[in-house]
Amino acid sequence: MRKTKGKYVKAIQRHLHRSIRPLALTAIFTLLLPAFAQSAPAAPPQNSHAKSYGAGWECDFGYREAAGICALTKLPANGHAVDYSYGHGWECDRGYRETGETCAAVKVPEDAHAADSSYGRSGWECNRGFRDVRGTCAGVKIPANAYGVDDASGRGWNCSRGFRVVAEVCAPIGIPEHAFLDRDGTSWACERGFQRKEQSCTAIAIPRNGYLETSGTTWKCERGFTRTGSDCVALDIPGNAHLSNSGENWECNRPFRRQTNQCVL
Repeated sequence: MRKTKGKYVKAIQRHLHRSIRPLALTAIFTLLLPAFAQSAPAAPPQNSHAKSYGAGWECDFGYREAAGICALTKLPANGHAVDYSYGHGWECDRGYRETGETCAAVKVPEDAHAADSSYGRSGWECNRGFRDVRGTCAGVKIPANAYGVDDASGRGWNCSRGFRVVAEVCAPIGIPEHAFLDRDGTSWACERGFQRKEQSCTAIAIPRNGYLETSGTTWKCERGFTRTGSDCVALDIPGNAHLSNSGENWECNRPFRRQTNQCVL
């Protein structure tokens, strides 16, 4: 009886083992399948190509990305496709400007010429020697001591070196004594050893035991002296000390250390 019961139990165990193992494997594959599906890269859409750098794709020229696909760019009349990553993928031809989703012809005033559609909002600019005045091109009047510049949106001229704009004329720059015209030619600077005070150059007062530094705009004390207000005072170096490398202070000899104004062991 016991032998029969034992054989029956073993048969049941073998049956369960064969049945449970496939079920376990099926459950495992069921759990892993979504992960494999998510990690698989999506196929690039039509009319696209791999990016020249980095991963991913981008639309071919003449197509724009929209909802994950590359749609053909709709060009308005008198417009052309552009390869910009921003905007709607097109811009107007020369002589036209963008108006909503269309390209309208530019009305070029007298003494002007059509400009690229990206130039301002008008699509035109004045010829050299003229400037934009409320939608028309007026002749530029160049005053004395000035020269014309290609600046359609400005006054159309600049003052010559040594002159500056005052109202609508070029006035000479007043250079005081001990000063010179600066590099730009639009102002002045003081000579070495002088400093600017309002509209004049005054000499820099250098105290005894002082010297004019490299910049020429201020002074420093000689080695062994320290600056106190507007004077150079000699350093009081205690025993067992020496002048520091900067020459503006002192430090103790070894093995002494500084304590207040003395060097102690």
